[in-house]
Amino acid sequence: WHINDTEIRRWMRKKFEAGSTTFDHTTEKRKRILQKLNEAVVFENFLQTKYVGQKRFSLEGGENTIPALDSIINRFAELGGHEVVIGMAHRGRLNVLANILGKTYEYIFSEFEGVEATDESAGSGDVKYHKGYTAVTEATNGEKLYLKIMANPSHLETVGSVVQGYVRAQGDLVYFGNMNNIIPVIIHGDAAVAGQGIVYESLQMSKLKAYGVGGSIHFVINNQIGFTTDFVDARSSDYCTSIAKTVDCPVIHVNGDDAEAVVYACELAVEYRQKFKQDIFIDMVCYRKYGHNEGDEPKFTQPHLYGLIAKVENPREVYCKKLLDSGKFEEELAKNMEAEFKKLLSDRFNNIKQDEIPAPKQGPHKEWLNLRFSKPEDFELSPDTFVSHETLEKILKAVTSVPEDFKLLKKAERILKDREKKFKNDSVDWALGENFAYGTLLTEGKQIRFTGQDVIRGTFSHRHAKVFDEYTNIAWCGLENIQEQQGMIQIYNSLLSEYAVLAYEYGYSQGTPHGLTIWEAQFGDFSNGAQIVIDQFISAAEQKWRRMTGLVLLLPHGHEGAGPEHSSARLERYLQLAAEYNMVVAVATNPANFFHLLRRQLHWDFRKPLIHFSPKSLLRHPKCTSPVKDFTEGRFKEFIDQDDEKTSNARKVLFCSGKVYYDLLQRKEKEDIDDVAIVRMEQLYPIAKSQLTTLLKKYEK
Repeated sequence: WHINDTEIRRWMRKKFEAGSTTFDHTTEKRKRILQKLNEAVVFENFLQTKYVGQKRFSLEGGENTIPALDSIINRFAELGGHEVVIGMAHRGRLNVLANILGKTYEYIFSEFEGVEATDESAGSGDVKYHKGYTAVTEATNGEKLYLKIMANPSHLETVGSVVQGYVRAQGDLVYFGNMNNIIPVIIHGDAAVAGQGIVYESLQMSKLKAYGVGGSIHFVINNQIGFTTDFVDARSSDYCTSIAKTVDCPVIHVNGDDAEAVVYACELAVEYRQKFKQDIFIDMVCYRKYGHNEGDEPKFTQPHLYGLIAKVENPREVYCKKLLDSGKFEEELAKNMEAEFKKLLSDRFNNIKQDEIPAPKQGPHKEWLNLRFSKPEDFELSPDTFVSHETLEKILKAVTSVPEDFKLLKKAERILKDREKKFKNDSVDWALGENFAYGTLLTEGKQIRFTGQDVIRGTFSHRHAKVFDEYTNIAWCGLENIQEQQGMIQIYNSLLSEYAVLAYEYGYSQGTPHGLTIWEAQFGDFSNGAQIVIDQFISAAEQKWRRMTGLVLLLPHGHEGAGPEHSSARLERYLQLAAEYNMVVAVATNPANFFHLLRRQLHWDFRKPLIHFSPKSLLRHPKCTSPVKDFTEGRFKEFIDQDDEKTSNARKVLFCSGKVYYDLLQRKEKEDIDDVAIVRMEQLYPIAKSQLTTLLKKYEK
């Protein structure tokens, strides 16, 4: 009733009134529900028996999650869907992997046994309830469906925005913008959905052009507790899903003991999402049978509640009774189904003692197939990334002109004219060099997605990737209009969020390894609002989950007297995170080197995150320019040596990075010092050791 849209309210009411007395469940469907409940319950019982006290974050008490997800997948297939992407925390994940995605029991058991295959390429790994998985399944209507569960860390809700970013990437590039083909399903816990701010941020994104995914299905396993915290201490709102009201999402509260009601709610949610292309919440109120993990004693903090839980029947027993009471099922059939499944599990368990484990079935997308993991020697010398003079001229024309009837603001007109002038004067500034990087990648057919606060103009008014008509406010993007056949560029000013936006862009980069995905902080300092994404995903995913990303972070950095919150992008934090060649940390000091650095992201045949400390005052510094030939030859320079005759016999070498170079140069010129050389370190990590050795040898005296 909180929804303002009359059409949605009427549609929802009609659905409820039509289905309120009896759910339209055929005998086949009832059998399917019981089968999935059997699988869920027996799987948990089996693990509880075989691996006593081992952490698995069981689904017990919330087993109807399995028929729920099964019904979402099958209804989605009936409505023409092709791909389901799931994000969820640890609770019930092993059960979902086994009984929804079909990860073989052998694999799961072997992880408990500690005999999982490991080799040099496997990374440092992660706990079994954080790993991702991809599969192909057949829906009940015979259609093939792709299923994916994204890898995630212990930061429970971060993965929701990652899932949405990934879904948008697939929607853009695989399904040509038709989001009805792919659906994000985000599974929350009641404590996390109420307590984690990223949930609000990602909801606020849901209807924005830059972040729309055609609606997400939010499924809350509401077991009324968070670790040991009672819900009375976990939120101020009436419901854990009250947050949904901020953007007019429907919320369906459903009893987690009533299997058919849960399935009905899920099917309704899928129909709603496909029709209205908006988010919807299902709040399944259930309980948690054990403590936070299986070695935990919940009675320490909830003695009364766990006294009740000990006596209660599990959802499968509740459903069996309901079926028997209504005469719709024979008791014998239910018993046989359970016995068969127990035997299957036992057989599978014995398998791992002798047989080789079959390889898991992989999903559909082949975009990562031609990429490899990096080797240390890859960082000794960058690949060639130069372009032709003609290509630069073509891009220059695109980024300095607008349609005839377009009324440019006088100031904007001056900026475009300045670009031409700088090119003719062989003195390319930062903004033009950056535009050249994007333009050349687009002419090579690569996609670019660029978001962040105020990125269209740029915080420091240098980029002007789009210009706006003075009278109609219609935007014109020169980079979109370079040539007939070119890559797609999406550049959007983001909402005022760092955490959810960066998580989303990380997810997007997971689906577009051959595209350039960039997030720019308004000031580099503000990236600390997204620290979880940087720590748990960007810097660590390749080691933990063997997941590469080519995501670029542009962090404006430099002490220009604007106070401590607008000075430092905390460069030292990124260097502390740097290890095992996990990411590139760079501070380019001229436009051409920045041009080659961005292009290198897609010219490598592996992917690495790039953290770049972008300049502020250098955007307009008269000496921070590059000649055109630096774009039409060469590659990214890890070190820039002040290479002139005067300094070959230098008595002193100043070794620096970033804008400090221009301060040192000014002093040197002012005092006419010719026996001091300045060497710039443009890439702080990984260090090109052989280049460094050569430099040190040159200046050994």
